Amino acid sequence: MLNFRPSFIKVHMSNKKKISTARFLNAKITSTISITLVLVLLGMTIVILFMGNSLSKYVKENMSFNVMLSPDVTDAQITNLRKNLDAQPFVKSSRFISRQEAKEQLIRDLGEDPEELLGYNPAQDCIEIFLHSEYTNNDSIAVINKVVRLDNNVTDLLYQQEAIDLINDNLSKVMTVLLLLAVVLLFISFTLIRNTIRLSVYSKRFLIHTMKLVGATGSFIRKPFVVSNIITGIIAGLIADGIILALITYFSREYGEIRPVISVTDMVIIFAIVILLGVMISTVATAYAVNRYVKMRTDQLYYV
Repeated sequence: MLNFRPSFIKVHMSNKKKISTARFLNAKITSTISITLVLVLLGMTIVILFMGNSLSKYVKENMSFNVMLSPDVTDAQITNLRKNLDAQPFVKSSRFISRQEAKEQLIRDLGEDPEELLGYNPAQDCIEIFLHSEYTNNDSIAVINKVVRLDNNVTDLLYQQEAIDLINDNLSKVMTVLLLLAVVLLFISFTLIRNTIRLSVYSKRFLIHTMKLVGATGSFIRKPFVVSNIITGIIAGLIADGIILALITYFSREYGEIRPVISVTDMVIIFAIVILLGVMISTVATAYAVNRYVKMRTDQLYYV
């Protein structure tokens, strides 16, 4: 019987090691999945925030302002005026609309020819300008109105003031709500990830205590846990980025209108933020969890 003792111990130790490895892998997989799901939720909130900002810019830069021209303006004056407008920092683009084009648009809008009713073409030559988004506020528009009217060939600057006020107010409210939502979700995300990491550190509380007994410092004890969870945070962030990309690709395919709203640059920034949040939250949560057990007395370890 003594001859079988060493082999029995070896098999027992091998099985114990396999069980320990399996538990470690299960804990890591569970932790990674939990952090990934939280990062996906947080990442989609950031995507919506970016889309809200891009949508605001897109809407503002597609609002037209009509620079109405005097009836006796010449082609050379129109060309010169348009060139001067395009040189202004507030103008994104411009296009000339002749009286005939304006008349055709009126016919489409009204369903009948206004010249037949009035006896003359009421439309005017104009230059349609589109502003950069940062200039589509009331203060800037008031200044732009004065600058544009300095030219003697300009009779008026027409735009929809009520529509501008409505868009600015609504977009401001939406962005405020999205920012508050992002802050709340960031807090919830930190809490969930902290609890997930605390559970993984909990099983090693006696190991932490043993390291403390042999003279290990707090930073020395924290380092392997922090490094391990930083790697977990990066992996979770990459997986979350893949899921977010798949969701955005799907919705872009189904709803083509959102494609111009979010750019490739925005996507790269969002993916980097998600990975960075995964690393930062995992690092802070790990340090917090390990510190909790480092500061515990021996008798407290059995009652947590």
